[in-house]
Amino acid sequence: GFGRMVLLLVLPEEESEDMRTEALRRLLEVFGIEDPPRSPHHIKQPPQYMVDLYNTVAGADGITKDPDILEGNTVRSFLDKTHSDEMHFLFILSSVAKNERILTAELHLFRLRTKVAEGPFYKRHHFCQVSVYQVLDKNKLDSFEGKKLLAARLITLQGSGWEVFGITQAVRDWMEEDSSNHGLLVTVRGLGSAPVDPSMVRFASGRDHHESKKPMLVLFTDDGRRGAALPISSLPGQANPPTLLSGARNARSLDQFLPCQRQLLSVDFEEIGWSGWIISPKSYNAYHCKGSCPFPLGENMRPTNHATVQSIINALKLTQGVSSPCCVPDKLFSINLLYFDDDENVVLKQYDDMVAGSCGCH
Repeated sequence: GFGRMVLLLVLPEEESEDMRTEALRRLLEVFGIEDPPRSPHHIKQPPQYMVDLYNTVAGADGITKDPDILEGNTVRSFLDKTHSDEMHFLFILSSVAKNERILTAELHLFRLRTKVAEGPFYKRHHFCQVSVYQVLDKNKLDSFEGKKLLAARLITLQGSGWEVFGITQAVRDWMEEDSSNHGLLVTVRGLGSAPVDPSMVRFASGRDHHESKKPMLVLFTDDGRRGAALPISSLPGQANPPTLLSGARNARSLDQFLPCQRQLLSVDFEEIGWSGWIISPKSYNAYHCKGSCPFPLGENMRPTNHATVQSIINALKLTQGVSSPCCVPDKLFSINLLYFDDDENVVLKQYDDMVAGSCGCH
């Protein structure tokens, strides 16, 4: 008999591999990803803006510090695909899902330090106007028909650093009809009676400047996902998982003496094989709830009123087949992932209900 019970532990190799594949596919679904992205061909540095945003939103373990910091639950960054010296930028948005609601889109341009001419004229007229246009027709850029103004700003001739322009309407247009995406045009115009040389305001282009200064589109969206609605019991083979029966009995009898409490449950992306494309966190602690909910339920077990009544009915054996309450998470926290998608864009996503914050008898 014992030999037969041991055999229950051993799944056929194909079935075991199928189960692993299906389990990882389900885990990707929880993270809202269809296929695991390829790791970047060479070690890429994520944009510093995205790293800083992740660190603002999440702790080192990925757990959300403040759920109100992000407007939606997804932030995507795209680098310019034209790589030209012209002030014409193109961002390919094919990785954005159709069900994502576009909340805000920003063009981030890094302004380079330039030598400002000396003299009284430049002290009097030291502003330039920077304008960002949505390109409607590349062949008519000199006319009103060829472009639509999205944002304009006066900036001084001195200074350097990031400038951010709102371009939400253009991205909404492109998402409705992707063939309408002809990119963005940025112009610099001198102000004042005498023209200021526009070359005194220069922005880093995609080709000649360091990765950290490249033009970037940052897109804030919400994909409508709230919590993970995938019961683990729906995994194949989970209805009757193979176990060594006596061991399971021992584990169950041991649980009867452990009060309901939170225990460690590490999710390690390197072990799963996802460390090539997930930037942060490398692992996180999901925790799980384990232990018994014996009568009488104390306040330390955080019981609901329903659980208290169920516990009493169970203890008094008033109704057949009523079990004692279960030890389950009663507070859940969200986590954040910073990762490379299939187009090597960097994405920050927030996922609800991923960490058991505390356990109680329900």
